[in-house]
Amino acid sequence: MTKYIAVHAKNPQARLLHQAAQILADGGIAAIPTDSCYALVCHLDDKPAVDHIRRLRNIDERHQLSLLCRDLSEISAYALVDNASYRLLRLATPGPYTFILEATREVPRRLSHPSRKTIGIRVPAHPVALQLLHELGQPLIGSSLQLPGDALPLNDVDEIRARLDNELDLVLDAGSCGVQPTTVIDLSSGPAKVLRVGRGSLERLGLA
Repeated sequence: MTKYIAVHAKNPQARLLHQAAQILADGGIAAIPTDSCYALVCHLDDKPAVDHIRRLRNIDERHQLSLLCRDLSEISAYALVDNASYRLLRLATPGPYTFILEATREVPRRLSHPSRKTIGIRVPAHPVALQLLHELGQPLIGSSLQLPGDALPLNDVDEIRARLDNELDLVLDAGSCGVQPTTVIDLSSGPAKVLRVGRGSLERLGLA
């Protein structure tokens, strides 16, 4: 049965985030708010949970999931970051950007791109998502909460409940957070390439 936890969007209660982190640490799948839209997330090393997210989204292994990290130092454990990429990441994190980077051996093979060995990584600026990551003490793997056939991600918790009740272990309710996805930038080879323009400003990064 899905557990619903309502938290303050800007100052989430520590005891409630501790409960949420425990559910994820025990192998749960959660819908959480981010600075772009709600996301489906699970523990990095939990293959059944990752497979369940893919089934909910109706996506295969060719569709990259994103790694949600606490900060730049955590990114460097899972992706190869050169000096130019590091400068761009410093400007953009935390924020509504996903960066495609070459994955290190710390990333489970099933999570990296099957042919390019890359991983999408982001540091969300939403207080609930960021503090949840700090409470958990490790990254989460996730994907936008956009169900098959929908033009936009789900943003209303009542609708999430109606459509996904008993499919998730947790819904972390912090109210509306938007429906615009992250801006996606490929840093895996050569100069930065903008793959998708989303909520993150390109002007902020000097890429407009």
